[in-house]
Order: sequence, then C-alpha cells, then structure tokens
Amino acid sequence: MPTITYIQPDGAARTVDAEHGSTVMLTATTNDVDGIVAECGGNAMCATCHVYVEPEHLERLPAMEEDEDEMLGSTASPRKDNSRLSCQLEVTEELAGLVVRLPETQL
Repeated sequence: MPTITYIQPDGAARTVDAEHGSTVMLTATTNDVDGIVAECGGNAMCATCHVYVEPEHLERLPAMEEDEDEMLGSTASPRKDNSRLSCQLEVTEELAGLVVRLPETQL
C-alpha cells in the first residue's frame, strides 16, 4: 500500500497509508490530517486542498489540467511552482512515498 507524508507548516510530519484510486486529499481527510479543508469535496472548485509537493516528487505527478491550474490562482497561501490541488492527485503505485507540505492557511 502506498504511503503519503504530510508535513505541517511547523515541520511536524505524519505518514499515512493510502488506498489505490483514492486521492491525496481524501487520504488526508479520511485520516484526520490537519490542514486540508476540502470544502468542495474534491471537485477542483475551492482550492482548499492546496499542497506543495516536494520537488523530487514532481516528475511522478500527472499533468495539471486547466481547471486545476485556474483554481491554483485563488489559493489562500501563495501559489508556488510545486503547488497542486491534492484532490486532483490520484493515488497510484507511482506516487508511493509522496511527500507534500501543507500551506499556512487554506481559507
């Protein structure tokens, strides 16, 4: 089973098991990881599941779709080159060991 590590703004890290076919967002909310609000429930319509993907993992991610790119323009914390919406990142074996940093705020 793949794992995902979520790093809080204060540096605290938590690694959780992720089910294939789930998303990075759903894995966080299912496991009570603080810092992912997910107001729209994973429909790429609110940008409250914004994460910063560690640079060494970026090449393993699927290409960003236009709606995700547009929503990242309205995040509460600054958009960076490694910003993604965690609802758009489906858990696959290729993402095993993924590490994401949570922004200071989602709202």
